Amino acid sequence: MTLTRRKTLALLGGGTLLAATAASAGFVVTRTPHKALAPWDQAGQPSDPRLWALSYGLLAPNPHNRQPWVIDLQGEDKFTVWRDPERDLPVTDPFARQLTIGMGCFLELTRMAASELGLALEMNLFPEGDEGPVANCTLTGGGQSDPLFAHVLERRSHKDAFEPTQVTKAASMPLAPFGQVYLGGTEADRLREIAVEAWMIEASTPAAWQESIDLLRIGKVEINAQPDGIDAGGPFLEGLALAGLFSREAAADLENPGTQGAIEDTRTAILGAPAFVVQTSTGNSRIDQIETGARWLRLNLAATGAGLALRPVSQALQEYPEMAGPFEAIQSEFSQPGETVQMLGLLGYGAKTPRTPRWPLETRLRNA
Repeated sequence: MTLTRRKTLALLGGGTLLAATAASAGFVVTRTPHKALAPWDQAGQPSDPRLWALSYGLLAPNPHNRQPWVIDLQGEDKFTVWRDPERDLPVTDPFARQLTIGMGCFLELTRMAASELGLALEMNLFPEGDEGPVANCTLTGGGQSDPLFAHVLERRSHKDAFEPTQVTKAASMPLAPFGQVYLGGTEADRLREIAVEAWMIEASTPAAWQESIDLLRIGKVEINAQPDGIDAGGPFLEGLALAGLFSREAAADLENPGTQGAIEDTRTAILGAPAFVVQTSTGNSRIDQIETGARWLRLNLAATGAGLALRPVSQALQEYPEMAGPFEAIQSEFSQPGETVQMLGLLGYGAKTPRTPRWPLETRLRNA
């Protein structure tokens, strides 16, 4: 749900834009929320090897930037990872499948970071079943550096439309181990159709739309105070907010021109995506979901290394009643019997996405 400057300019027109500009005249040159972005620069600073690895792990992609990981440190080489239920997405992710995939991204990035120190991360997943911790972890010797780790600080989840440049088979080859890439043809067209239908369903389902609206962080002050959810910052959007043209209430109104513009922006991005990537698993257990998260992270890093941008479009995979049609379509058409489609992404070339806010590591530790 991205409200771009271009679309807002077109929708608001000259008079209201002048009001927004006047309202923002007293702003400083930059409205960058430096406090919320500091964890990116602080990665790799802790002296404790566990914290060193975890400081990178928290940079992992995750649904709606909920950052649901909580860590207990034990002894000198152990820690336990939990998923915080207070960060659930009960409407669009009622079974916490997507959030569990996000936990898999976090664990894999933590493992890769530990390997940079020559350490291996041993994980006992769901030792007490689904209701207990996600993993009991121990650092041991024998880790080997992973080439994909070189792209960690440049990795992003793309948020805008793509350049029209087509993705070639040669460019997509580094991604082949991590998912099925569709560069064109009837299958890519079908994925495009399903993804657009799913997006429009989410945008017209009040409870699903409101779940995103509730996670909007508007402006530098809000983003610094609560560096998760959907960040909507910068002098332009803050100027609109000060002029009364951009708010959570306005964004929740599906008839609002800005809201319609944001919906159309995402629809346009899907329609213009040069390629699609699909990840499946042989089952749909919690461990399958964790493993999918590890593969999604590696796909994201491999795409970054190949100069490509990756944007998740997970609406068709969400398990709430209104989404039943697209869900059934993508599962039946893009997986084998017994498999589950776990992730769908858009792939192409695009301008670099800014870093997303993160909670500091100490706020994710129960015993900091």
